[in-house]
Amino acid sequence: MQSKNKRPPNQAESRHIQRVKEMPCACCDEPGPSEAHEIEQGDWWTTVPLCESCHRGPVLGLHGQKRAWAVRKLTELGALSITIRRLMEGA
Repeated sequence: MQSKNKRPPNQAESRHIQRVKEMPCACCDEPGPSEAHEIEQGDWWTTVPLCESCHRGPVLGLHGQKRAWAVRKLTELGALSITIRRLMEGA
């Protein structure tokens, strides 16, 4: 869902987001399609792929209690690193 307080992505950013959404979850590796999470809201290049549970789950999710993240000792920056590596490796 697009927030009203950020600009829409341009064409290049849209292509990037679509590519990221096809990837497995950067937290638990559940196969895609995934949801797109921006580390910096409105900075489309910081988008990482997350499954629904790791993104919005009330207990496991990043926007919840972050338990899946804590168990894996994963930060948003770590998820971005995983995403970039996978993009560069052609995953």
